Amino acid sequence: MGTKLLMAIFAPALLVILFTRVTYSRTIAMILTIALIAASSYKGYVGSWLIIIVDAASLTVGLWFANRYMKQHSDSMRGVS
Repeated sequence: MGTKLLMAIFAPALLVILFTRVTYSRTIAMILTIALIAASSYKGYVGSWLIIIVDAASLTVGLWFANRYMKQHSDSMRGVS
């Protein structure tokens, strides 16, 4: 349970940030991350509601960071500091 909880805290946020940096699209990053979480849930790797709630919270934090990254990235492309 401890390892699953630790992974649920960090993995979704890091995946959203990684996919956003690779695809330059928050929507695609979110869809890919949700698909991975759904696939792991389908295979039975999600053990409890606590893990699902922590996954959702981590996904939200990751999306917040991705939004900040995209805003900074778009500002630097336009020459705004």
